[in-house]
Amino acid sequence: MINPEKYDMLLQWLGRMENAAIAFSGGVDSTFLLATAQKILGKKVIAFTVKTPYIPDWEVEEAIAFCRERSINHRIIQAGILPAIANNPENRCYLCKKHIFAVLKEEAQKDGYTSLLDGTNYDDTGIYRPGLAALKELGISSPLLENGITKAEVRHFSAELGLPTADKPSYACLLTRLPYEYTVKNDELRRIEKAERFLASIGFAASRVRNHSNIARIEIEKERLTELLQPETAARVVSKLHKLGYEFVTIDMEGFRSGSFDRNKKQAPT
Repeated sequence: MINPEKYDMLLQWLGRMENAAIAFSGGVDSTFLLATAQKILGKKVIAFTVKTPYIPDWEVEEAIAFCRERSINHRIIQAGILPAIANNPENRCYLCKKHIFAVLKEEAQKDGYTSLLDGTNYDDTGIYRPGLAALKELGISSPLLENGITKAEVRHFSAELGLPTADKPSYACLLTRLPYEYTVKNDELRRIEKAERFLASIGFAASRVRNHSNIARIEIEKERLTELLQPETAARVVSKLHKLGYEFVTIDMEGFRSGSFDRNKKQAPT
């Protein structure tokens, strides 16, 4: 159920700020937060987008385009793969966020911004999100979470604001496509990105290519499985993924589900 009063609460929350730096991925939540912050704070807002090997290039490009179109002050922060997450440990999200947001917080303070905000929404507290602990430790504010704004409400308000992300599928970093305790390789990350972009180009935007070395395990919306398995479509997908370097191409019959490598995990400490 959509509560329109929450948007007004968010406006009031942001209105109490002197200025704000926004951790901006270009996704649904951070785009809504950035657009709303700009509405209230105008030129007193800056967006920081982190570019790493495990963030798809196209998402960074969309973030750049959004800020350019709206004349939002925007900076790209380059980051490599931390040695601590080179083997994709179970607490990689915590380790990554702790490092990245510490860097962003320092950059924001250097530029005179008193607060660094992120787009965590209220629904994120009910699923496996070890990175939330890192945000709390660093004192990062999450205004959508603090005002009880759910993902459905983010999409609803985004549509009312005419944001291009209102119906954008949710994405996560490419490390989520790898099993835990799996060596992270740049060429495999690029292969995943290209495979998923191909699937999006033929109409399967809400998809994941889970990477198991030479095996691609494709997750799409369960109700669309038969569509993907049509002979002509399946042949195109298999051909493309073979060319990208996968020896075997499989379909996950359980369909798409966020965080499928987190099966049976609870919201856990670091």
